Amino acid sequence: MIRLCTLTDLKPLLEISYKTFDETFRAQNKPENMEKYLNTTFTTERLQSELENPHSYFYFIYYQESIAGYLKLNTRNAQTEEITGNTIEIERIYLLKSFQKNGLGKELFQHALKVAKEVKAEKIWLGVWEKNINAMQFYEKMGFVQDGKHAFYMGDDQQTDIIMIKNLKN
Repeated sequence: MIRLCTLTDLKPLLEISYKTFDETFRAQNKPENMEKYLNTTFTTERLQSELENPHSYFYFIYYQESIAGYLKLNTRNAQTEEITGNTIEIERIYLLKSFQKNGLGKELFQHALKVAKEVKAEKIWLGVWEKNINAMQFYEKMGFVQDGKHAFYMGDDQQTDIIMIKNLKN
């Protein structure tokens, strides 16, 4: 089951945001950069502000009544980059490691496409760390193509994200 998050979900959203990002990237980054990123990005105040933004949407995905992961979509000026046309951004799509490899990632992705259709987006896009080869391969299988780069700061470490776009027009 996938459900839209509200302000009442702030605490579990904070917990899963922190944990999934930590599980995904801690091994490839310096501890001090991870701590700086986690402690500035996943704060109560910041996530509350993001939840209150009318152009950002958070969704939980459940597996047997447990929150398994989440999705964050941005439209209009909530997007982290200006992409030409009517677009929607997948800013975050994460599953807890214990729930990976069972189709939930595809389910979240399909939900993102459904929302994109509802908002009449022409393109859906995301940024993925250039070292996250598995994620890039997953997105390519889902029809995304590489379309540029942008900087991503993990603490004091400037990293490169690959911008990937999927055209939704037929």
